Amino acid sequence: MRAARFHAYGGVETLVVEQVPDPHPGPGEIRVRVAAAGVNPIDWKLRSGALHQFLPVELPAIPGRDAAGVVDEIGGGVQDVRVGDRVFGLGGVTGASAELVILSAWAHAPATWSDGQAAGAGLASVTAMRGLDALGPLAGRTLLVEGAAGGVGSAAVEIAVARGAAVIGTAGERNHEFLSSLGAVPTTYGPGLAQRLTTLAPRGIDIVLDTAASGSLADLVAIAGDAKRVATVADHVGGRRLGTHVVNAENDSALLSAAAELGGQGRYTPRIEETYPLERIADAHAHAERGRTRGKLVISV
Repeated sequence: MRAARFHAYGGVETLVVEQVPDPHPGPGEIRVRVAAAGVNPIDWKLRSGALHQFLPVELPAIPGRDAAGVVDEIGGGVQDVRVGDRVFGLGGVTGASAELVILSAWAHAPATWSDGQAAGAGLASVTAMRGLDALGPLAGRTLLVEGAAGGVGSAAVEIAVARGAAVIGTAGERNHEFLSSLGAVPTTYGPGLAQRLTTLAPRGIDIVLDTAASGSLADLVAIAGDAKRVATVADHVGGRRLGTHVVNAENDSALLSAAAELGGQGRYTPRIEETYPLERIADAHAHAERGRTRGKLVISV
């Protein structure tokens, strides 16, 4: 199969597309012929070596954690899918930017999503849902999402709105119309946020989800009034220091199925900023490293 790989830690120039051996699923796994793969911050952080001390990978490595496509091989004990089913899901921390990928968590992709949207839903929806679940029931509560225009933030906005929350989202001004289209009330991040929120939410902010790791976590705790009313999926060091909920993504098929159900109802649509062919994966990683994306970046395979 063709796959993108890096043979050493470094910049985007380390990425090459080459022929590699086909993988095969073990028990509880499936193999998917990839139509599209997501690009996530962890991909370029692993490739650059920034996470080497905490999360080393065996080199050469194929970047990518989530993908969408058609099942073409099934491991032992798997009973909820058949060869030919269209699915999206998560594998290991690497392996998705290839023609074939092994998934350990998956759900059937709703017909309402394109392949790119399904690929962009995996890690973003699971991360967003785990962050929201940490904050408790959403119906009737006012939620602030810090970094609401990104892949996880935009998923969190739509999912929270679908669950009955009133959502205020922070983003740069160029993304305010985008946030409005998701169902959030937009505002800018940074200095003066607390004052702006007194106008937008005169009864106060009930709960906060931080997806940005922008150094604002202490301010967000002050806005919420209690560290346990704040969850972060991005600033783990700050979250542990301040006592907020600290959330990691998990390969959870139940959460993927819940996202797919919302997708089928038209209540959650993964937002894709740009799609790159596999041969331009270096450009996709460079785009991801620059940050400030609107929704997700995906690789078309």
